[in-house]
Amino acid sequence: MIHEKIYSELLSLLEGEHPWMTILSTTACTLHHGFSHFHWTGFYCVSAHDVLSVGPYQGSHGCLTIPFSRGVCGAAARTQKTQWVRDVHAIEDHIACSSTTNSEVVVPLLWDGNVIAVLDVDSDIPDAFSQQDVQLLEKIAQLIAQRYPSCPSFFIR
Repeated sequence: MIHEKIYSELLSLLEGEHPWMTILSTTACTLHHGFSHFHWTGFYCVSAHDVLSVGPYQGSHGCLTIPFSRGVCGAAARTQKTQWVRDVHAIEDHIACSSTTNSEVVVPLLWDGNVIAVLDVDSDIPDAFSQQDVQLLEKIAQLIAQRYPSCPSFFIR
């Protein structure tokens, strides 16, 4: 029930909006404050060839840049597939932007066959995310990438 409510709220907030940063900021805020187990919620945007840079987010400071070759965010960007990690400590190349993170979901945003950003959600609770959480994040990532094609061309690597 909460997942549908959050999605409907986000659709309402984004209605008629087009600026890319407005969309990402509003999405991060809505998700972060909608779920108590989301302790870092935000986007990393492609800023250079095979490099992600922190974008709009909610929570403590994130890593500023992440190469496609490292970490959970890098894996999502590199493979163009959702990464659902129940225990980040079991991932050899996990990048610990926060020492309290225990689980993470990262969903790539694809536009015209290219990764333009990733939606990253961390939790300090082990195995915090449900299938419904992952499905909601994927639905939102798809909505943003398809409904708001005004992303700047510099996101395309």
